[in-house]
Amino acid sequence: MNATSSVSSPDEEKLKKHFKVTRFIMEAGVKLGMRSIPIATACTIYHKFFNEICFDDYDPYLVAMSAIYLAGKVEEQHLRTRDIINVCHRYLNPGSEPLEVDSKFWELRDSIVQCELLMLRLLNFRVSFQHPHKFLLHYLLSLKNWMNRHSWDRSPIATASWALLRDSYHSDLCLRYEAQHIAVAVLYFALQCYGVEVPSTDSAENQWWQVFSVDVTKIIINNVISDLIHVYTLDTEIL
Repeated sequence: MNATSSVSSPDEEKLKKHFKVTRFIMEAGVKLGMRSIPIATACTIYHKFFNEICFDDYDPYLVAMSAIYLAGKVEEQHLRTRDIINVCHRYLNPGSEPLEVDSKFWELRDSIVQCELLMLRLLNFRVSFQHPHKFLLHYLLSLKNWMNRHSWDRSPIATASWALLRDSYHSDLCLRYEAQHIAVAVLYFALQCYGVEVPSTDSAENQWWQVFSVDVTKIIINNVISDLIHVYTLDTEIL
């Protein structure tokens, strides 16, 4: 038992670090006025970068700032490097004044730009992604029309689904599962959380989730949900 713990502990610590940095990306993104898709792209770029390279070789917060900067370009929501630096500096140093435009500022700006170029080369310039968001929007609209209006209105299924999807980017789920499968899984999980049943599920030839994504399986759904639960477990363990 102790041997197992000693082997898994470094991996758990790395997951916790990634959780904290992706939360930093999300909160900084909100303060910068980024939309949900650019934030998701920034998190995905961050995860893909560290999927290719050792975590200890680069400052994760510098990588995060560069991911925000690059995501803004990719998703056509351009952000000024000065704004990114000021927001991120304030986040990492609460109560501090904005950085003066001095040598330290320019060094940080140059580091972000250089890190962006490294990211692009490392990821072979493949920084456009298919996110689950558009699939989830379609599935929610379809399910709303399918279900009893009163049952739908009294349960915050849509709000919960979007929250689960956002939280999934604290880990690398976006790299390990298809976008459609993640969208189905977070919707399935939200329905389970509120005890809402989809009409005609028992009598239908196919399950409702198979209608949305023909190649998704119950095993995939359960795996995504299990990984999401682990994300929330990490959240409770981080001080």
